[in-house]
Amino acid sequence: MTMLKVENLSIHYGVIQAVNDVSFEVNQGEVVTLIGANGAGKTSILRTISGLVRPSQGSISFMGKTIHKLAARKIVGNGLAQVPEGRHVFSSLSVMENLEMGAFLQKDREQNQKMLKKVFDRFPRLEERKNQDAATLSGGEQQMLAMGRALMSRPKLLLLDEPSMGLAPIFIQEIFNIIEDIKKQGTTVLLVEQNANKALTIADKAYVLETGKVVLSGTGKELLVSDQVRKAYLGG
Repeated sequence: MTMLKVENLSIHYGVIQAVNDVSFEVNQGEVVTLIGANGAGKTSILRTISGLVRPSQGSISFMGKTIHKLAARKIVGNGLAQVPEGRHVFSSLSVMENLEMGAFLQKDREQNQKMLKKVFDRFPRLEERKNQDAATLSGGEQQMLAMGRALMSRPKLLLLDEPSMGLAPIFIQEIFNIIEDIKKQGTTVLLVEQNANKALTIADKAYVLETGKVVLSGTGKELLVSDQVRKAYLGG
């Protein structure tokens, strides 16, 4: 079943066109990745899906409903959550308070407690540090907190923007293991990532963006062995 459908999407910032006529689909239960260099339009697409930027053309539907005209909080209420680039945790709040902020639209306390237990099972380091300020966490731990906070909203679709950026290699592998685990638990993932090798290894489907356009698409496996992708993104 198609969960997210992006059709003929164009995005402008003033006179500058960031995204030009992009179309793609995310099916339920998949990990789909958008790869490309800095400035290719990947983050603009995610910000538009989550309601933070309005498209100049095209449409976005989620679970069969048009969402590109909805307010961001309504989109979250429909079951979509974004982990932004650069993590953006609430640094003056504790780990626990950050996680509670993720559940602010969820009124069922019992379900919230169950989800909190799941988050702590998946990120044991967060439970160990639950009373610490988020500012005291390492970069990798902050990334885990940002992902845990998004999962607290019990999303059907999780948008991840550059989750491995600036992390030590040991954390990068852990983050990608967690993404695979999230998929196994039934959450669909749309991943924007500059680490093309890691992203393609776990992706069911992948789209390559260059200067705001999709120039290549296929399964993760197909693009991993594509000469064009290897030369441009995999150092091959």
